[in-house]
Amino acid sequence: MYAIETRALTKVYGRRPVVDDLALHVEAGDIYGFVGKNGAGKSTVMKMIDSLVTPTSGEVLLFGSPLDAGGQPLEPTTLRGARRIGALIESPGLLPDLSAFDNLMAKALAIGIADAKPRCQEVLRLVGLEAAGKKRSKRFSQGMKQRLGIGLALLGSPDLLLLDEPFNGLDPEGTRALRTLILRLNQSFGVTVMISSHVLDQLDRMVTRYGVIANGRLVREMTAEEVLAECGENLRILTSEPTRTLAQLESRFPEARFLMEPDGAIRLSGAFNAAEVAAALHGFNETILEFTETRRDIEDYFVDLMEGGSYVQPA
Repeated sequence: MYAIETRALTKVYGRRPVVDDLALHVEAGDIYGFVGKNGAGKSTVMKMIDSLVTPTSGEVLLFGSPLDAGGQPLEPTTLRGARRIGALIESPGLLPDLSAFDNLMAKALAIGIADAKPRCQEVLRLVGLEAAGKKRSKRFSQGMKQRLGIGLALLGSPDLLLLDEPFNGLDPEGTRALRTLILRLNQSFGVTVMISSHVLDQLDRMVTRYGVIANGRLVREMTAEEVLAECGENLRILTSEPTRTLAQLESRFPEARFLMEPDGAIRLSGAFNAAEVAAALHGFNETILEFTETRRDIEDYFVDLMEGGSYVQPA
């Protein structure tokens, strides 16, 4: 069962599709890295999952249960109890004149948490704000506000946590502490986490699966292992007939992975031998404009995908 599944999920503002026919799959137990440029639609997707925005069309399923038009589960018993959602999307919603503890208590009482006081104290320890005292949240640094927002998301002991750019405003120590907390929640308590971030080196240290979105459309989903394999040795090939070349290489090297880049170059990774590829191109009588063997940087890899490179799945 998927913790999150979207089917043909679409959101249109005016005549512009911000999210377009999105089919997303977050498996229970994943730390799912949601990657895309500013304006690609990441926050809108997460808001629709959290029922903060109503889709124009398509549907969201949480733990196998679809949501109705008002964002409520059609089968409420399947989402009762432990299957709760915690979210920090865009910026934390804080009561500025209250302390961190009082902000947590206000939410705890509103959602009916039993033993609210010890639970709020526990959450303050988890996010590193136990020493904040009675300081009003409007006087917090951006990093402290971020931590409190995450604390509010954790308050209901969620099974699913949505975090939108949670590293914003955090110093290196705070970033490391948050990464450790996310891993602990996932590995020790089984919390499924969907996290969007531009800080790729932090995602690379904890994510189990990735989804890449560009211009509102899902470019690709892949495991962390697949990313590591494709960021190993690879070939960049440019010919005068890239579409024909791609078809021929797919047929000749079915175990390899192929990415068509925006300029028409073919990026080949996975199971291949560079000498065999060169010989095959010669046999195809292709005009070779570029044949470069490199080790790919993970940031370049994601930038290529975010800029619209199309992935071709091996047969």
